[in-house]
Amino acid sequence: MKVIFLKDVPKVGKKYEVKNIADGYALNLLLPKGLAVAATPEVTKRIELEKARAIGEQKVHEELLAKNLSELDGKMITMSERANEKGHLFAGIHKDELIPVIQEQTRIQISAEHIVLEKPIKETGEYTIQIKVGEKSAKFKLVVKAA
Repeated sequence: MKVIFLKDVPKVGKKYEVKNIADGYALNLLLPKGLAVAATPEVTKRIELEKARAIGEQKVHEELLAKNLSELDGKMITMSERANEKGHLFAGIHKDELIPVIQEQTRIQISAEHIVLEKPIKETGEYTIQIKVGEKSAKFKLVVKAA
């Protein structure tokens, strides 16, 4: 059965991708859960328009973010987290936890895919975090304090 994916499905297909899938898998899992739709000509046209609109919005958002990177470069952002006496955090700080803090303190909307963080932050202290949008990048200082 030929389907168009509406969401990313790990190891099966990506959003907006058209693929031939086993009938049983499509009818019993993908279609009922809203992960894909049957690829009819009408649906294909509608999905192509939706895909073009989404790509356009993403491009505009990235251009705006690239302009705002200079404002973020060199900033100091502080964050308070629960930690023990030695400075070890009870829960590591991931990219997703950084996004609301960045938005609150700088008014810049950013997505997790643009934050370069190799591993979660697990201790208090100062960290240099890189934001990369296309070829442009900026670095800011994150200060993690014990709460």
